[in-house]
Amino acid sequence: MTALWTVRILTGACFFIPLILSVLLTPLAIRIAPLIGAIDEPKDDRRMHTKAIPVFGGFAIFLSGTITLLLILLVLFKTLPSEFQLDEPVGNLVGIIIGGAIIFLVGVYDDIKDMHPLAKLFCQIVSASIAFLFGIRMPAIEMLGLNFEDSSLGGMLFSYMATVIWIVAITNMINLIDGMDGLAAGVATISSIAIAYAAYIHGQYVVALAMVAVGGAASGFIPFNFFPAKIFMGDAGALYLGFTIGTISVIGPAKGATIVAIIVPVLVLGLPLFDVLFAIFRRLRSGRSILSADKGHLHHQLAYMGMGQRRSVLMIYGISAVMGIAAIVFSREFYLESFALFCVALLFVVILIWDWGTHEKK
Repeated sequence: MTALWTVRILTGACFFIPLILSVLLTPLAIRIAPLIGAIDEPKDDRRMHTKAIPVFGGFAIFLSGTITLLLILLVLFKTLPSEFQLDEPVGNLVGIIIGGAIIFLVGVYDDIKDMHPLAKLFCQIVSASIAFLFGIRMPAIEMLGLNFEDSSLGGMLFSYMATVIWIVAITNMINLIDGMDGLAAGVATISSIAIAYAAYIHGQYVVALAMVAVGGAASGFIPFNFFPAKIFMGDAGALYLGFTIGTISVIGPAKGATIVAIIVPVLVLGLPLFDVLFAIFRRLRSGRSILSADKGHLHHQLAYMGMGQRRSVLMIYGISAVMGIAAIVFSREFYLESFALFCVALLFVVILIWDWGTHEKK
């Protein structure tokens, strides 16, 4: 067996192991949820469901993802052919596992007790700081000609701030789109697979293994979360997925001082990014706080147009997939083709999110 086929088999294992674990653990999470009070009641008009739903799916996603990351760290990484093994990502994975555990516990507490937003943000910063201490940092530092190992205090502070802002932003983007059955899990799966493939074709095999592990954990949850949902992932699942995607996405690219390193994950996560940006613009235009909740997100707009949850989610899956393909194409240095795909996806997002002055429900 060639070394490349060994990597391919390991990559497949890293996807199917968490997928199977997630499928097995989610029914257990459904039973545990009522015992700990993790139930989501339809208490306001922003919620799409009409009955109480368990909100402990993050338990299955977290355990399946973390177990697989530990396997990568302790077993699978060591079975990589010697020419593909990299020492640097080992410490990175430790930081992701520790930070992910903290962010998961924060999410569980928030699902049960409703944590104050500032306290939740502080915990997210702590988790991102742990990842930074274990060597995860934005590649923008190298692009600007800064050498982290020998850098000044100013360079270290810049590196820290850029990394924390990136991780916290991605963490919350995944959480904000978790407003419709199967939406966040599907978008997280598509984003993870796209980044994993981009990493794979560029020889960043540990990154690919870790990313497909996250995608497998999310995809195994989809059958239980797709409309009509039997369980929600809650903040515990959404924050964990956002944190792991945000941290893993900068491990491999940080080795290359090119703009591709930043653009690829931005393109992959373009849909939740633009949804958040449009939400901020929408709230500022109406004179409301950017932290206030509303029903103007993309999934709300699609439901308001009468598309229903299934069709709305599948359409968003399609837009996310186009964004992911654009990112992969960009990583191959086909910039014009990538830009064309990006414009097509962006056009659909603008059409669906923009308020055209029509308020009649279809």
